[in-house]
Amino acid sequence: MQKAGLLLGCSARAWRSVRMASSGVTRRDPLTNKVALVTASTDGIGFAIARRLAQDGAHVVVSSRKQQNVDRAVAALQGEGLSVTGTVCHVGKAEDRERLVATLWMDKAREERIKETLQISRIGKPEECAGIVSFMCSEDASYITGETVVVGGGSPSRL
Repeated sequence: MQKAGLLLGCSARAWRSVRMASSGVTRRDPLTNKVALVTASTDGIGFAIARRLAQDGAHVVVSSRKQQNVDRAVAALQGEGLSVTGTVCHVGKAEDRERLVATLWMDKAREERIKETLQISRIGKPEECAGIVSFMCSEDASYITGETVVVGGGSPSRL
């Protein structure tokens, strides 16, 4: 019985550590002295990830295929006092990605059907993806290898 209590206590402490690390509570700037290059990072999930990594102490290089997007993102993040630079970088065909994204939200009926499959019944926010990315980049995750983390609102997944 004593072993079971010890295991439960360790599990609770480990979970609390992960939760606190993801929220930035345990220590300031866990990504100090690291550089993060984030592609497609001038809007949406990429921008939220770039912001979170910079908030956690990394110097972040944002990228997009359009200079005006890079300039806008860099100005916004530097305006928050974050260490950020940017560069133009075309990764793949932007037209295809834009069309694909414009298709999982222009159709409200389809969006509602997707929400019904999610345990939390809503579409996730870009910032909700950023915390786990920052955690995985930090020393707090240094012993994690070969894992797949699904940030999917409780959607059924098989990876």
